[in-house]
Amino acid sequence: MSDVKKIATRDAYGEALVALGKKREDFIVLDADLAAATKTGTFKKEFPDRFYNCGIAEQNLLGVAAGVAATGKLVFASSFAMFAAGRAFEIVRNAIGYPHLNVKIGATHAGISVGEDGATHQCNEDIALMRTIPGMTIINPADATEAMAAVEAAAEHDGPVYLRFGRLALPLLYDDSYKFELGKGIQMKDGKDVTIVATGLMVERALLAAEELKNDGINARVINIHTIKPLDAEIIIKAASETGAIVTAEEHSVIGGLGSAVAEVLAQHCPVKMQMVGIKDKFGASGPALDMLEIYSLGVKDIIEKVRLLKK
Repeated sequence: MSDVKKIATRDAYGEALVALGKKREDFIVLDADLAAATKTGTFKKEFPDRFYNCGIAEQNLLGVAAGVAATGKLVFASSFAMFAAGRAFEIVRNAIGYPHLNVKIGATHAGISVGEDGATHQCNEDIALMRTIPGMTIINPADATEAMAAVEAAAEHDGPVYLRFGRLALPLLYDDSYKFELGKGIQMKDGKDVTIVATGLMVERALLAAEELKNDGINARVINIHTIKPLDAEIIIKAASETGAIVTAEEHSVIGGLGSAVAEVLAQHCPVKMQMVGIKDKFGASGPALDMLEIYSLGVKDIIEKVRLLKK
C-alpha cells in the first residue's frame, strides 16, 4: 500500500465542509483559532459569512455551538481533540449532550500520531470520554474517503456527533463508490481463524497484518469499526462466533476505547479469547508520528504478535 495516495482525515474534513456548504445553507462552522490546522479555513475561504472564530477558548467554542444549535441551526465546532474532548468536556456533557443538541464536534489531531506536539496534545482518551455521554455518536474514519462520507452522515444525523480526525496522512482504502452507513461495521477481509477489529489509522495496519499472518497459516478476518458509538454489536458477535478469537486495534488508550466497547459486547453475548492493541495506560512523548506509533506498540508487528498469542 506504500504507493497509494495518502491524505490526512483532517484535510478531508475541510473539503467535506465545503462540499456540504454548497449543498446546504442551514449550518455554520465555528473554530477555536485553529482554522489552518483543523482545515476549517477552507470553509472560511468559501463561506466567510458562515464561519466564526471563537478564539483560543474551547469552553466558549462549545458553549456558543450549543446556543446556536438551540435556535435550530446545525453547527460544526472544531478544535484539537485534546481540547474539544478534554478541556471542554463539561460543556459538551451539560450544554450539548444533556439537551441532545445538533452539534457536530470536529476533533482533529487525535491520538499519538500528533507526534512532535507531545503528551499535552496527544489525545488518547477522547473516545473513552465521549462514550460516557448519553446519546453521543462517535465516528473515527479510517481514510479520507470515509471521513468525507462521515461528515455528510453526521450532518444528516439528529443529535450530537464526535468526529475524530488525525494529522497523519493515510492511504486511501476506499474509492468514490464507498457508501458510509452510520453505526455499521465493515468487513474488509474474510477469515476463519481470528478477527482483527480496527478503527481509524489502525485499519490499514490490520489489513497489512492479515496479509503477513498468511505466512503463519492464519487466515484473519478484518473489520473496520468507523462508528464506535453506537457500536455494531451484530458484526462483532458474528465474527466472534465464527472465528473464536478477537484482536482489537486502535490509536487510543486500551482503557475505555474500542477494545473496551468490544469486550463489553463479547462478555455479554459471545465470550471468546481476546487481545487489545492500543496505548497501554501511558502518556505520549514528543517524536515523529510514525516513530510514536511503533514505540507505543501500534505497529503491524504488534497486531501480529497479539494474534499469535491467541493462536498458540
